[in-house]
Amino acid sequence: MNGLFRYCSLLLYCFSAIGQVAVEKDSVTQLDEVILLDALKTKNAPGIVASDVIGAKVFQNYSPINMVGAINQIPGVYVLSGALNTNRITIRGIGARTLFGTDKLRMYYNDIPVTDGTGSSTIEAYDLENLSQIEVIKGPKGTTYGANLGGAIILTAKEALGVTTTFWNNFTIGSFGLIKNNFSFNQNDGRLRLGLQYGHLETDGYRENNRFERDGILLNASYRFNPKNKLGLLVNHIDYTAQIPSSLGATAFAEDPRQAAFTWKASQGYEANNYTLVGLNHEHRFNEKLKNSSSIFYTYLDHYEPRPFGILDEFTNGYGFRSKFDGSFDLIGKPSEYIIGGELYKDEYQWSEYENLYQENNGNGSLQGDPFAKNREFRSQWNVFGTLLVNLTEAFSTQLGLNLNKTRYDYRDLFNTGTANRSADRNFKAILLPSINLKYDISANHWLFANVGRGYSNPSLAETLTPDGVINPDIKQETGTNYELGGLFYFDEKKLEVNIALYRMDIRNLLVAQRVGDDQFIGKNAGKTKHQGLEMGLSYTLNLSSEINVAPFLNYTFSDHSFVDFVDGTNDYSGNPLTGVPKHRLNSGIQIRLFNDFYWNTTYQYVGAIPLTDANTLSSDPFHLFNTKLGYGKKLTDRISIGIDLGMNNIFDVVYAQSVLINTQAFGGAEPRYYYPGDGRNFYGSLRLGYRL
Repeated sequence: MNGLFRYCSLLLYCFSAIGQVAVEKDSVTQLDEVILLDALKTKNAPGIVASDVIGAKVFQNYSPINMVGAINQIPGVYVLSGALNTNRITIRGIGARTLFGTDKLRMYYNDIPVTDGTGSSTIEAYDLENLSQIEVIKGPKGTTYGANLGGAIILTAKEALGVTTTFWNNFTIGSFGLIKNNFSFNQNDGRLRLGLQYGHLETDGYRENNRFERDGILLNASYRFNPKNKLGLLVNHIDYTAQIPSSLGATAFAEDPRQAAFTWKASQGYEANNYTLVGLNHEHRFNEKLKNSSSIFYTYLDHYEPRPFGILDEFTNGYGFRSKFDGSFDLIGKPSEYIIGGELYKDEYQWSEYENLYQENNGNGSLQGDPFAKNREFRSQWNVFGTLLVNLTEAFSTQLGLNLNKTRYDYRDLFNTGTANRSADRNFKAILLPSINLKYDISANHWLFANVGRGYSNPSLAETLTPDGVINPDIKQETGTNYELGGLFYFDEKKLEVNIALYRMDIRNLLVAQRVGDDQFIGKNAGKTKHQGLEMGLSYTLNLSSEINVAPFLNYTFSDHSFVDFVDGTNDYSGNPLTGVPKHRLNSGIQIRLFNDFYWNTTYQYVGAIPLTDANTLSSDPFHLFNTKLGYGKKLTDRISIGIDLGMNNIFDVVYAQSVLINTQAFGGAEPRYYYPGDGRNFYGSLRLGYRL
């Protein structure tokens, strides 16, 4: 920690010194058409609801496969990544106790919900190079994007800017057999806007049994018939196969972090996915004060996963619609705004499980045996929402929000018959979720905001079922109330930006997973928890001359999360820190741009110790990571551009856990497996070519 404090002090001193230099403002963060202007970021969160938006300027700090690094730069948001296909997004500690995958938040892609019927989201289904920005609403205050306790993540696809036709190709190679290519075609003639991207990624990975291969195609098109009507089409298809090295125990992690877990290596465990999203959107402007945006969508997932303890074969068909009306009117002599709308998501989830006979397959990995489960579940979720923004004075605004959620699970056991059949229905009561947001403008460059909002989280499928496949009638939805106070301040002609937020969230019926066998878990409600913390972001833009630009940044997260009331059998964990959440996190760095054509970005990440057991008897080790990236971009002619990037991750070759499991147990005499090792030192290089017609 002393090294961390010395580093923070040095960086804060640099901010202070830079802030005293009088410079000429220049907000452009463009690398000669290769990277979009960061100023083009669009806020989707309604009205005065606070959110964090990252785009080209942040993406440029990381390699084209490192979406996790970009998201982790947002204060209050932390992604635990066991592999490219194993990510768990946590926001203010919500979701940290989920063992695999991301839940307790809503995810949207171009305003289309892509979170499934039980609340699970897969960030790995999307290519960072196809995105123009990522927006995060922290906590249950978004209303129009759900009122989940974790909040919402809104992904926006790239699209053509200006009336132009362009072709881009970015080819990347790197350590661990990394090969990635992304081809992009964008066309805009003023009425038809068409974007087509194709991407291929393959890597052997840092660890044993860690190969990943993905192909994806994205079509993002829209046609404006007239000033009042626009039709849009979104098609995103991903096909990927990923081997699974799984987690390691402390001894194996210390001896050789590159090894795979024994049973996963022996079975050559992997997952194969085909995922498709199709969405059709229509926008209609009735007049200057009222418009409507409506979407219908369909999703399909075909998933096959040989695991040591059984082979899972599943597919999901999902569909739904989303519609919202945005309007404005005058109230008490001031302009006011409102949004009214709703969304429905329904899916049909079918899955079967088979014996894995890998031990009888002569070292050739997984072999499908007899089935031992066949199931189907119908899931539906309604969200009806509304917001009203009222400007009470020139400086003071208030926004009221209301979200109504209704969730139902209908589970069918298609394998067992008679008294052994486990079919059941779980129909959660409708839950009303209000919120209020306040904003006060101290001046044109300084304002304060506050929020009080109620949120919820549904239990996942695994949490609603016991290990015997029986619906657990005692599982309840998590509910909580979020209190937040913050401010955004600009200084020195907006070159220095300071963003601060304080929050507290009180949660009842926290959902936790209890391990009862080898990779078998059941869910239960764990009393009350208290989430409170501080988030701070600092950034500065300094133009030393017309040819030298320096932009340092520092983002810090302090998390004081704890159990308020949690008794598990004879164990009382009340007062203990919440498992799975680091108390301190810091992301900082510096971006340097030279002679308009060169840039050099360096980032630093610190993650504090993470409690791994509810009893707080074991924690992961804190770690420090440094990454750096150099780039050159040049417009060779009016039509042809070129770019070259070179990067190095984990400069000091630190051995660290990039993700962890909590409350894991040992079975069959094996050591408990808590740790997912992060990649060792690695390098990558990209060549980018562009052509404009």
